[in-house]
Amino acid sequence: MTLDTEVSSLRQVPLFRGVEPSRLKLLAFTSERVHFEAGQQLFARGDAADAAYLLLDGSAAVTIDGPQGPFRLALLGANALVGEMGILAEQPRSATVTAVDPTTALRIDRTVFLELLAQFPQIGIAVMRELALRLEQTNQQLAQRSN
Repeated sequence: MTLDTEVSSLRQVPLFRGVEPSRLKLLAFTSERVHFEAGQQLFARGDAADAAYLLLDGSAAVTIDGPQGPFRLALLGANALVGEMGILAEQPRSATVTAVDPTTALRIDRTVFLELLAQFPQIGIAVMRELALRLEQTNQQLAQRSN
């Protein structure tokens, strides 16, 4: 895949719409396109938060271990960002993320991700909104399970 194709893919992601093409090109150049087969982990709970992953295609399940086994928190598809929580909190991964079907993602190194947030405040705001939405969804799931 060419750099221009990578930039085109990044432009489709709502999170990166306000970023100028030259910066998207640099992001594409400094990131790694990775492929996961169904059932393969992108990362596991407790792993070091060394990168965020932008899902380009396919889907991935976010799970945690519960008293009755794995509990699915979310099913993510194309254009979803995952792994950013550990980077922002400077903590190990809080959940396991596994490809549900063949999945292609852009692996964005921790340092690059933090630089992107520093240079483009609108991306930081979009990430905060997404994290707040995920927290609300998790709270609702927990409330439903306790009933």
